[in-house]
Amino acid sequence: MADNDPSLHEPTFTRIKDVRAKAMHHARLAQEFAAERRELMQSLVDRGVSQADIARELGVTRQAIQKMLAC
Repeated sequence: MADNDPSLHEPTFTRIKDVRAKAMHHARLAQEFAAERRELMQSLVDRGVSQADIARELGVTRQAIQKMLAC
């Protein structure tokens, strides 16, 4: 068999598929966490906490907070 025969590389293809599935799972989790973070920050803004105060507390810029809330 030639080295370019896909059947010779089945363990590698299986590992690629496994890693891809895990990456997709982590991407979904990241989206969920980002949504929760936005909700929490928006609840602070709704209670009168300024974006600047949130930014200071989180160690980021006000513009970063503004961007996170806009998504």
